[in-house]
Amino acid sequence: MAEGQVPVRPALQFDQAALQSHLRQHLPGFESAFTIAQFAGGQSNPTFRIDTGSGPLVLRKQPPGLLLPGAHAVDREYRILEALRDTDVPVPRPLHFCADADVIGTPFYVMECLEGRVFRKLLLPGMSAAERSAIYTAMIDTLARLHLVDWNGLGLGDFGKAQDYLARQLALWSRQYQASSREPIAAMERLMAWLADHLPAEQNATIAHGDYRLENLMFDVREPRVIAVLDWELATLGDPLSDLAYNCMPYHLPMDLGFASGFVGVDLAALGIPAEADYMAAYCARTGREEITDWMFYQVFSLFRTAAIQHGIYVRALQGNAGSGRAREFGQLFQRVASCGVALLDQSDREMSV
Repeated sequence: MAEGQVPVRPALQFDQAALQSHLRQHLPGFESAFTIAQFAGGQSNPTFRIDTGSGPLVLRKQPPGLLLPGAHAVDREYRILEALRDTDVPVPRPLHFCADADVIGTPFYVMECLEGRVFRKLLLPGMSAAERSAIYTAMIDTLARLHLVDWNGLGLGDFGKAQDYLARQLALWSRQYQASSREPIAAMERLMAWLADHLPAEQNATIAHGDYRLENLMFDVREPRVIAVLDWELATLGDPLSDLAYNCMPYHLPMDLGFASGFVGVDLAALGIPAEADYMAAYCARTGREEITDWMFYQVFSLFRTAAIQHGIYVRALQGNAGSGRAREFGQLFQRVASCGVALLDQSDREMSV
């Protein structure tokens, strides 16, 4: 079993014979004999590698059990992959979508399996400063290309509402958090209240990935070149600065946050990783944007939204249907992330009072 793969977890087992039969009917050239392993990552929609005699495939499916409304939308993932497949935004080639939950228990889709590098540690240990710089340059370049895509021309006009994105997102994640919360968390309550009072004017809508970070990119085996943007579950039409702020979130998270550690306390210049201002300037240059306003809102919103997502992962762990064996760790993690958002607000208050 390759690095990053594990046996299918007991809570995520499904009828492999039914899957074989279904794919034999719907995928030309599919060979029915196969082996399945689960990718260790993927906190939301469980992801599996299928090795067949005709080559490897990747399967993504909804998790089992009771799901929050609108969550784990594998049909939307498949649609955005189909739309982007012939653009300059690199994505895996989608092969088949199955909406019939009777086949393996939930809807799922199959896509091509690419061979490349996925970097799960932001500091890129073992690389030179020049290599790290090239990786981060490729990451921001790919995000800019995504935000420049003509989504109307791709037939995605109904993929999301192009207006009031921030208000709708704030309402969504507040609702998702409150629906699964067992008791009020002071930091989360403060962030929700502050964000509701500081909604900025809307930006022009683009395709918003929703989870754009280093771990969701696959790079060429040798070159610092992105060959696939992965995990499109949260994609919609919306404010591009929400993607940028989320991608910049490590600049506001401490270096000791476990597997979700950030850059605070790290000598980025020595490592070759760009400072946040330089990273944002590169994005502006590539997208033709003159400036970024209301950055505090986007930073705080990204931290709140991330904490709400992490809280949901933790709740699924308690229910036994999380996609990762480390999901219980999110119980403490989401509170620390929320506290980072509160720290930003406190810092802003201090600066305004000086």
